[in-house]
Amino acid sequence: MPKRQITGTVIKIAGEKTATMVVERKVIHPRYHKTVKRFKKYLIHDEKGQAKVGDIVSAIECRPLSKTKSFRLLEILKVGEE
Repeated sequence: MPKRQITGTVIKIAGEKTATMVVERKVIHPRYHKTVKRFKKYLIHDEKGQAKVGDIVSAIECRPLSKTKSFRLLEILKVGEE
């Protein structure tokens, strides 16, 4: 089974090797037929501590590293403004 790869924005640095990223997707509302945003937060493992708040990053699924962390940082796609 292929590993999931997600792309999102870092919103928080939670400890030395953990970052919180938010993934945004747009879906059509079933009744009103408008485009609405849906968000999901993921904890990602950042071994070297490279990610900063505001960066756009890519993460890949891995084995569970803790109760809530099962993605690791793959690459930083765009450095944020902050």
